[in-house]
Amino acid sequence: MEHGERRRAHLYGRRKGPKLSAHQAGLFQTLLPELALEIRQGVDPRTYFAPLPCGEVEKPSSEASGFSGGGEGDSPSPPPETLRVSTSPQGGGAHGIEDVWLEIGFGAGEHLLWQAEHHPRVGIIGAEPYEAGVAKLLSRVSLAPTETKNNIRVHMGDAREVIEALPDASLGRVFILFPDPWPKTRHHKRRFIQSEMLDALARVMKPRAELRFASDDAPYLDWALERLMAHPAFDWTATCAQDWKSRPADWPPTRYEAKQLHGVPAFLRFRRQ
Repeated sequence: MEHGERRRAHLYGRRKGPKLSAHQAGLFQTLLPELALEIRQGVDPRTYFAPLPCGEVEKPSSEASGFSGGGEGDSPSPPPETLRVSTSPQGGGAHGIEDVWLEIGFGAGEHLLWQAEHHPRVGIIGAEPYEAGVAKLLSRVSLAPTETKNNIRVHMGDAREVIEALPDASLGRVFILFPDPWPKTRHHKRRFIQSEMLDALARVMKPRAELRFASDDAPYLDWALERLMAHPAFDWTATCAQDWKSRPADWPPTRYEAKQLHGVPAFLRFRRQ
């Protein structure tokens, strides 16, 4: 590491879960290569959703997909073929994509898929390092219409890698929904909401872009509110208690949220100034 280069924070949490079913493993071989995000430094993120001209295919390394094959004895997966070209000269983005949103830690993918289905002119990037979560999203996406699949890109790894590569003011919305609260004091440094992370998000979010945060852990809510309220780039949109106690109409519930493992969920919405 060069002198003065800031060391990346370690990505904590599980990456592996239960053994994938044969169907899920097959989707890692077939569908994930179509959706896998090939990160490119500084490019307009709308280009990640561009269709591929006939005969032009990029083949990133198998490491880029985040999947190295099934259980012991399985042969390694071949390098995926992903679809990437530059945006259209009209400036409207790939196949009509007008905006790009990022979901950080999409869990089982229910919320991400709902947003893609209901916003056909928005490209949704989902970052999730947990293999089982990616498998659940792939199972859902495999049943979705082709146009919905075209609006989804998956990064099976650290969301910070996506954020660092984005150009300034390139995202219209960011979702951080029910992240691991890391309740022990010695683990608070592992929480995703940190002042430096808010600096990074402020850089890549457009003016008036929305940051949505939800948690059912009261101490983490206090932590997040303290840092978001103190950050000069973000304004809390709530005007009364009902604004954060109730879910907006375009914020679908998920099965994880329904469990209320830590308490009653709260829903925070902040605007990029």
